[in-house]
Amino acid sequence: MSTSAASASLASTAQRMPLIRLRGITKRYGQGQAAFLALKGVDLDIEEGDFVAVMGPSGSGKSTAMNLLGCLDVPTSGQYFFRGVPVHELNRDQRARLRREQLGFVFQGFNLLARTSAQENVELPLLYRGIPAKERRRLALQALDTVGLAQWAHHTPAELSGGQQQRVAIARALVTSPKVLLADEPTGNLDTQRSREIMELLWRLNSERGITVLMVTHESDMAAYAKRIVRFVDGLVDSDERNAHPLGAGGGAAAATPMQGAR
Repeated sequence: MSTSAASASLASTAQRMPLIRLRGITKRYGQGQAAFLALKGVDLDIEEGDFVAVMGPSGSGKSTAMNLLGCLDVPTSGQYFFRGVPVHELNRDQRARLRREQLGFVFQGFNLLARTSAQENVELPLLYRGIPAKERRRLALQALDTVGLAQWAHHTPAELSGGQQQRVAIARALVTSPKVLLADEPTGNLDTQRSREIMELLWRLNSERGITVLMVTHESDMAAYAKRIVRFVDGLVDSDERNAHPLGAGGGAAAATPMQGAR
């Protein structure tokens, strides 16, 4: 499918489909007797503005599913629609464009460049897009302000706590104004207090800014912030439940967590 055809499909079908739709998704690794089926026919719909925690034991397929949703990998079979666009039919360059323009990523390990400032780390996605330096700086500072770190813009990762480094990583994901934020174990390297700060931030981005959040986590107390909890078992969706009372501002202990500049 050409880029223009993908854009036309986006315009004509976005109103009739959920933000994300998976149908019969499989993913096989290896060949012959060494083949392993990580996903075995996954069906999943995600509406715009949702906050979904994806859980499951190791080897359940949750991380494979997130890689496919993030256009970091392709399914062996099945259909993946993003705002009506058939992602499973796009070529590598088209998937890269969708990933660059619609998706933001937050990882467990922060993945910040050690010798560059927080501001410069946040600017990186804009640099790859060819955005002029003055505009990069403005947008990076705006994103850092969103996560409560404007005053730490010129500090390197070594001068920041783990919680602050993860907030820089979130600012870097936000700077391109993505439709979806994909977070892979975003609190995995943090203590309880810092984990709550990060979850409170993700909750606010979802509830106040309408950013769709998809988060892989092993921790039930972190999944409690989500509106919906999807559990994978043996390569399939085992359960998909709404969280009637998600934590967040005004919703539990996390509401008292300081956001501005906390270490």
